[in-house]
Amino acid sequence: MVLFPVIGKLLHKRVVLASASPRRQEILSNAGLRFEVVPSRFKEKLDKASFATPYGYAMETAKQKALEVANRMYQKDLRAPDMVIGADTIVTVGRLILEKPVDKQDAYRMLSQLSGREHSVCTGVAIVQCSSQDNKLDTRVSEFYEETMVKFSELSEDLLWEYIHSGEPMDKAGGYGIQALGGMLVESVHGDFLNVVGFPLNHFCKQLIQLYDPPRPEDLQRVKHGSIPAVDTFEDLSDVDEGGPAPTRRDKAEAGVARDATAEAEGNRTCETLPPFPTRLLELINGFKTSKALFTACKLKVFDLLKDEAPQKAAGIASKVDASVCGTERLLDFCACLGFLEKSEQGYSNTEAANLYLTSDGDWSLHGFIMYSSEVTWNLFTHLEFAVREGRNQHHRVQGKKAEDVFQDVLYQSPETRLWFMQTMHGLSKLNARYIATAFDLSGFSSACDVGGCTGALAQELVRENPHLQVTVFDLPETIELAAHFQPAGPQAAQVQFAAGEASSRLPCCLTAFQRAQIIHDWPDDRVHEILSRVAQSCKPGAGLLLVETLLDEEKREARVALLQSLNMLVQVGGRERSPGEYQRLLEQHGFCQVQVAHLGGILDAMLATRVGP
Repeated sequence: MVLFPVIGKLLHKRVVLASASPRRQEILSNAGLRFEVVPSRFKEKLDKASFATPYGYAMETAKQKALEVANRMYQKDLRAPDMVIGADTIVTVGRLILEKPVDKQDAYRMLSQLSGREHSVCTGVAIVQCSSQDNKLDTRVSEFYEETMVKFSELSEDLLWEYIHSGEPMDKAGGYGIQALGGMLVESVHGDFLNVVGFPLNHFCKQLIQLYDPPRPEDLQRVKHGSIPAVDTFEDLSDVDEGGPAPTRRDKAEAGVARDATAEAEGNRTCETLPPFPTRLLELINGFKTSKALFTACKLKVFDLLKDEAPQKAAGIASKVDASVCGTERLLDFCACLGFLEKSEQGYSNTEAANLYLTSDGDWSLHGFIMYSSEVTWNLFTHLEFAVREGRNQHHRVQGKKAEDVFQDVLYQSPETRLWFMQTMHGLSKLNARYIATAFDLSGFSSACDVGGCTGALAQELVRENPHLQVTVFDLPETIELAAHFQPAGPQAAQVQFAAGEASSRLPCCLTAFQRAQIIHDWPDDRVHEILSRVAQSCKPGAGLLLVETLLDEEKREARVALLQSLNMLVQVGGRERSPGEYQRLLEQHGFCQVQVAHLGGILDAMLATRVGP
């Protein structure tokens, strides 16, 4: 038993596990450790963005959990436990941290991201040794982390939902438990298996030995050498040449220990003066390169070439896209590193994610959105400094257009441009539509008006989920003219109608309806009040208003996606994102109350408010 050298020293000590996890309890119990369980009350709200690495976040969370328990137990009976163990397990995909899902949709989002990909499972552990002196609690913290790489198989929709409906994902980091049903999702594990279960026992044991049973100095000399001995194992010939006595084995051992101690002290001093390596910062600095690499692969239609085809070599792909072999190979290798291509001896082939989202003709294609990001958003964001200084969008700098009405002057120049932009929005709308349509109980409504509904993607999903519903898609005449290109056939198509109108037009009015508007973030507050006033005029008491936006947190410092989107709104249209509180205050001024908020599975959030008053 690895713990045997220290178990005897811990038998009469009060050891506390600051975790309610049955998996951690089982792992430590099986190792022979005696402990009591006091779950931590520490609220896990640390700002992930402030940590240079994911494991730094995990270790700090583990430390705070353990310290909270140590302080609480000491305050309760003025007797500190001898040792408190804290742990926090996170799953990361790239730099994205996946903790426990909040609902089934969140679990689906997490598991979809893990499908067919390798991800990291990292557990931060803190061992807090406690003592009391002068009626004060003294603590000494030892921290470490363990990382294990896990790869999932490609998961079908049926398998994903079957696993989610089992209920197992809901209390598991990353949405799965490898020791139970979740094991069927895993293709391979590289590293400590128990770390994936919830606690890195092997590393923990080694840490305990360092704390309670460190090696004796003489043991440090029992070093196995490779084929070439270290320099200090040879005799010091200079001493012999000068006629002095040859150093004995003991003399050398003592000298070696002294040198080791000096080197270790120097190393410790060096480590203390160096700041943590800014891995995350460097990734942010280079993030634009990753985006441009993906944009370039899509523009060259690399993923279209590989769809439903046998693996192809870099030279063959290069000739088809009219590019150099060396440059194409580097681009393909990077796309494989991102998880969008598979690389084998036979060549390169698409992953399922590439077939779904990156081919231009896929049902769930984001190719149009990627091209828009590359050709429009990219150029606008290069003028972010001007947008920040001026407080307005930057189309006048990029395309020489007036900034007052972006959609008329830039997006709707010609039918071809309008259709391209609608295709861009259609892909995103389809991905988000299911989440929006199922966010709230809409059974009490018989009709709906989708304001700014564009291609009708959401309207189709609404009637699919609510067969009793009649939906009117309201948008600009230029948009409605081309919306027929996106309409699927089927019996539910008759439940969706299209109505054209200008910005100042009166909206379709229904007695029991809800309006959906995903256009609020485009405008400043004065224009928003105009829009909400028109919506309120078309709604009878009891009607609902469903807003779909990306919500900021109230203090505007944690919702990173929403904060970035707010900058995007500034650069592109001059609008901004808002917090739930800001939206509620806007809505109440126009007679909408009882605001419900739902965080959707993608990057959007939804709010449903009810019209009151005359």
